[in-house]
Amino acid sequence: MKSNESSLQSFICFASLLLIALLCITGCIRKKSDAQPAFETARAKTGDLTQNITATGTLNAVVSVDVGSQISGRILTLKADFNTPVKKGDVVAEIDPSLYQATVDQAKGDLASAKAGLDLTRLTVERERNLIANKAGPQSDLDKADAEFRQAQAQVAVKEALLASASANLDYCRIAAPVDGIVIARKVDVGQTVAAAMTTPVLFTIAQDITKMHIIANVSEADIGHVASGQPVEFTVDAFPDDLFQGKVSQVRKAPATTENVVTYDTVIDVDNPDQKLFPGMTAEVSIRVAQRQGVLTIPNAALRFTPPEGTKFENAGGGAHKLARNQRVIYQPGSDPATLKAVVVKIGITDGMDSEVLEGLREGDPAVTASTAAVASKSSGGPMGGPPP
Repeated sequence: MKSNESSLQSFICFASLLLIALLCITGCIRKKSDAQPAFETARAKTGDLTQNITATGTLNAVVSVDVGSQISGRILTLKADFNTPVKKGDVVAEIDPSLYQATVDQAKGDLASAKAGLDLTRLTVERERNLIANKAGPQSDLDKADAEFRQAQAQVAVKEALLASASANLDYCRIAAPVDGIVIARKVDVGQTVAAAMTTPVLFTIAQDITKMHIIANVSEADIGHVASGQPVEFTVDAFPDDLFQGKVSQVRKAPATTENVVTYDTVIDVDNPDQKLFPGMTAEVSIRVAQRQGVLTIPNAALRFTPPEGTKFENAGGGAHKLARNQRVIYQPGSDPATLKAVVVKIGITDGMDSEVLEGLREGDPAVTASTAAVASKSSGGPMGGPPP
């Protein structure tokens, strides 16, 4: 009998302990489910900021001259190729001159014939004048001879012009470099026929000086308002990914270009290339320094992007509910209770992509929430208009 009572008491004791343990576990779960979120913060601090605008552009020689042909014909010789340095006046190509030489020879013969005719009419005029002086001939014969003389003079002038034209075309068979520089493009081969009937065919492209180059960068319409002449530029090219090159904005062109509904503006950047390491046509990834601040109050951009999770409670129900200016943002600070936030309107200046300048609304050392580390279980409202501040 005593053994049964002892077993019953032991069972009751075990059941009581089990019940207490279950109650403790339930309380912990309930407490955990009702926990408010924890927030990560960063403090406003003094620092330096540099705002850059990025763009893509193409390297070009400052002056590139297309060398063409004013006449048609077959390329007889080429005396320049890619990367050939040339001086002004150097012959870089020659067109077969045989047809143009024949035209010159014919023009010379026509001119000689015209001059002979001129001499004959001059003698006729002199003879008729003598006859008139001796009253041995009529005045009409002299008038006729004088007219024929003037016609012969005009014919000589025409033949001289035709010879000059033929000689010029013959000279054009020798194509010379118009500037000092280096050949960066050759577009013909020996034996190829060029036709200059409607447009001047391009034979070579000469870069006048590739120690001075420029980049034509395409800057978006959203950024172009910040770009101005004289701003420093850093850029990289794929050929030398570990090298950082320097330049300077020299011109912002106001002519827009639209590609797939994106409006851009050409920005010219001057570049020194003393060792000729950079080549025309290279693609440059450009970073233009448009603003720089030293010793200003800054906060991380994560604070500007932070949005409180649903159910967050706020101390200032009306904070941030008004309409904001374009340079104003709402950030959040920890409230007096660890589970609450308060909204603060700040005025923002320049940004470097990681941090932003704070013009108004914060002091050095003030905290700003950058992230929430836990979710809110309860869905109570407390922000402006029954929700979180905007």
